[in-house]
Amino acid sequence: MDRIPSEYPHTDLAVERMGADTELPGAEYSEEEGEGCRIARLRIKDREAAERLGRPEGTYITMSFPPLFSIDESELSPLAVRLSSLIGEMCRGLPAVHSVLVVGLGNRYMTADAVGPESIRHIVATRHLRIEEPELFARYADVEISLLSPGVMAQTGIEAQAIVSAAVTALSPDLVIAVDALAARSVTRLATTVQLSDTGIRPGSGVGNARRALDRESLGVPVLAIGIPSVVDTRTLVMDAFREAGLSDGEMPEALSRVLSEGESYFVSPRHADTLTERAAHLVADAVNMTFSSGLFEAAEG
Repeated sequence: MDRIPSEYPHTDLAVERMGADTELPGAEYSEEEGEGCRIARLRIKDREAAERLGRPEGTYITMSFPPLFSIDESELSPLAVRLSSLIGEMCRGLPAVHSVLVVGLGNRYMTADAVGPESIRHIVATRHLRIEEPELFARYADVEISLLSPGVMAQTGIEAQAIVSAAVTALSPDLVIAVDALAARSVTRLATTVQLSDTGIRPGSGVGNARRALDRESLGVPVLAIGIPSVVDTRTLVMDAFREAGLSDGEMPEALSRVLSEGESYFVSPRHADTLTERAAHLVADAVNMTFSSGLFEAAEG
């Protein structure tokens, strides 16, 4: 049984699928607050809980903070430090990580879908340094970093998973980090949330256009997914406005109810979408750089 209302079918966020019921059998949930953000940890432990939540078994960490488009750029640094610590937390149970392939999923030519490719632009690649400048690599880099932006199938004619799989075969990384824009149920999640999960990612699933999954099973290596919600279903906007007006679902006109349940689904982004994408990309990139290339990051900051 789906735990989220049928009028909210599109969300990539595990915490939204859980809703207010944090005592779901087969799942562990906790929250903490501090350092300007709220951290929610959800662990889906068995198949039944996974089926009820519509998400694979695994760990999901959700970091919430003030809207990215409303904070000063200088305030991004503390958030990046916190996000870096969460990335480290997610990697803690893995064998030694010496090489990482960071994949920026999405369409760089669509602002709301460009978080992944834009993040790649700001992450420091270090694999070539290990090969060509070993002394520089030893001085500044902690981990060998490779970067890939596979585009979308409409641009390349190739599944992103196939491109990433070929790169994994060629590079043999210890970990793949997949960065992507997500869909949310609530408008309050846009530009205010990062989700990390160790279950991989299925590009396009939030907007009903799911492609092949990037996960440990398909790639043969652990996959850490980092996603930031950038779009919301128009049906969500209508339903939220209806309820904010103090009306119940039963008071909804039949014609409107029919359109919402049977009509075409559209996805919209906030008017600050360009700022959202830019700052989200910097946030993710800074956190990845801090985690795996701290020496280079500190040198650049200095």
